[in-house]
Amino acid sequence: MSLFITFEGPDGSGKSTQIGLVAEYLQQGGYQVYCTREPGGTAIGNQIRAVLHDVDNTAMTSRAEILLYSASRAQLVEQIILPHLAAGHIVLCDRYADSTYAYQGYGRQLDFDTLQAITGFATQNLKPDLTIYLDLEVEKGLQRKVAANTAGQGEWNRMDQLELEFHQRVRQGYLEMARTEPERWLVVDATASVADINRTICRRVEEKINRSNA
Repeated sequence: MSLFITFEGPDGSGKSTQIGLVAEYLQQGGYQVYCTREPGGTAIGNQIRAVLHDVDNTAMTSRAEILLYSASRAQLVEQIILPHLAAGHIVLCDRYADSTYAYQGYGRQLDFDTLQAITGFATQNLKPDLTIYLDLEVEKGLQRKVAANTAGQGEWNRMDQLELEFHQRVRQGYLEMARTEPERWLVVDATASVADINRTICRRVEEKINRSNA
């Protein structure tokens, strides 16, 4: 049984931690799991990620930004995600196309019809079966990111240094998308304990698996 689960939310919300815990939970249940991330996940994608996240690339235009993210995504979908799904695996991905709608659509305020056309082409119209959104107030998320960077953990990238209003638009965009498609989305309070968050996510994942097997 194949399943495509994506994790969204600001950096510092705990996506990486939860992906690891969910993968472990599923593997203990006998499922084959593959974990990946965006942008990146492939050798080509990782090179694109380095360009996108370089804090010196302040001259990058919004159009170039969306095309680079989409190029990395196209490579990941064709090289990694689709083959694993075809093999009956569960794929867990740290960010996916909804990041484009949140950051470039709501954040950058680019045209949604254009974004949907580009994204559909890049993903071969592959949509997640379940999207977990770890919700966190913008200020708290940035505080966590600064603390992690100061401690030498994670990365402070070009998107992190954008104005507070941009990140607030991104958060509202995520919440709006979740409201319009509740069957696919699970919104989780990222300030809860790691264990509580994990229980909530695993319960929803089990429900999705049971429905898929019915």
